[in-house]
Amino acid sequence: MADRQRTGGWSGAIAKLPRWLWSCLAGGSWKLALGRLLLAAAVFGLGALLFVSAGLVPVAASQGHWPITRVLLHFAMRRSVRTHALAVKPPPAEDQLLDTEAMVLKGAGHYAGGCLACHGAPGHPRAEVMLHSVPQPPYLPPKIAEWNDRELFWIVRHGIKYTAMPAWPTQQRDDEVRAMVAFLRRLPGMTPARFRQLAYGGATPGVDGSRVAGAIPSTRATPAPSTLADCARCHGVDGEGRGGAVPRLAGQREAYLLESLRAYARGDRHSGIMQPVAAALDDAAMAALARHYAGLDIRPAAPVDAHPDAAAIERGARLATRGDAAGRVPACVACHDTGTGPGTADRNPHYPLLAGQHPDYLRLQLTLFNSGTRGGSAYAPIMHTVAGSLEPGDIRDLSAFFASRPTAPKTPER
Repeated sequence: MADRQRTGGWSGAIAKLPRWLWSCLAGGSWKLALGRLLLAAAVFGLGALLFVSAGLVPVAASQGHWPITRVLLHFAMRRSVRTHALAVKPPPAEDQLLDTEAMVLKGAGHYAGGCLACHGAPGHPRAEVMLHSVPQPPYLPPKIAEWNDRELFWIVRHGIKYTAMPAWPTQQRDDEVRAMVAFLRRLPGMTPARFRQLAYGGATPGVDGSRVAGAIPSTRATPAPSTLADCARCHGVDGEGRGGAVPRLAGQREAYLLESLRAYARGDRHSGIMQPVAAALDDAAMAALARHYAGLDIRPAAPVDAHPDAAAIERGARLATRGDAAGRVPACVACHDTGTGPGTADRNPHYPLLAGQHPDYLRLQLTLFNSGTRGGSAYAPIMHTVAGSLEPGDIRDLSAFFASRPTAPKTPER
């Protein structure tokens, strides 16, 4: 009986403790109450500082978070993402490329290289080392449905502090972030075979990329097999570009390819996909890749009848060859050949070949130049001025025209 009384007494005292503390702090006049509250806050802050300074805060990943810390951090993260995502603007209504398979392929290629080790995918578990990090990166397929498109966009673009989730390497390329969102939306329910097809195409690389290297014809260059495997995820083993959202590299000018890789590595040409890849290459590796892709055979461009809008091609042809004086648009052929004729040796080798390029890729680049967000080599400001005068219809027509042009025979570069 005495034990029960003692237990009941302690329970009652503990229950009354918060009320007693509050009466001590807030009792009396408001000035006294404010002074006590400030003093209590100062004592608490000093205690916290001493606790941290003494090295008593557990930071070892092997110990994990306290349960209350884990709950509070996760709650704060979700609330912050949902609040900030309200400011995300939807993509332009005229940008139909966002919902195409090309964008999914573009996102899949980067996911395989930049996200797979941490977040896994169907048929690909997370890397063992990531399972011992705090917080542990989630296996994504079952988590995607918890977020809407705006929230996914915000997470991919800005990253999450204290989780090792990085921000997108460049904040100027919303189109790349949307490609990742397009892929992530397809991830739940995806089969392992479908993931391999999207991420790697017909030549899934082995550990050392030898399967990709063996599938590519020999050229003057000898890039490392693993580097070729990284490139093939998006550009294909033949350099033709997968899906249309990434460029064809086969037969492109060597000088242009080399300077593009250097611009990506410097951060002068903005791309969260290409910049990390290029920054990891030395100049010799860049030169080898440029020679390799420039030396690949060029496939014939798609026939004109593959483009349903013949009127758009005709309008694009007039704009490319004559320009538009009223709209302050010079003729494209002043710098870029149309893909026909005896050769292109008289052109600046740092200007890209456009004939036979994927129309969606051309449209995207012109749109980026038009908005001023496309960087590049020292010649990029020229295109900022030219493309800045183009209307969306002009961009569409020019892209259709150059994509319809047959590719020219290779000629030596000057």
